[in-house]
Amino acid sequence: MASQTRNVVRYTALLSGIAYGFVHQGTLQKTHDEEKVKHQFAHRQHLIEEAKKAYAAKLVAEKAGGAKEVITNIDDPKFDLEKLLEAWTQGA
Repeated sequence: MASQTRNVVRYTALLSGIAYGFVHQGTLQKTHDEEKVKHQFAHRQHLIEEAKKAYAAKLVAEKAGGAKEVITNIDDPKFDLEKLLEAWTQGA
């Protein structure tokens, strides 16, 4: 009779441990997934901030050096003869 009680206690402890393991793994996985989403959101926010800074720097550079960027290649579709002549007269 003692061996049957011992087996019941043994298997109950084993199954309880397995059930606890599954529940604990689910909790850890949920926490990990939440942290992963937070990290991705923070990374996107960081990229957006960098893009905003780069765009602002580009706008400042365009305002400051707009006349310096003159296309001298005649075959370029953005070539403008007036801008080229203006740049030559201002430089002389």
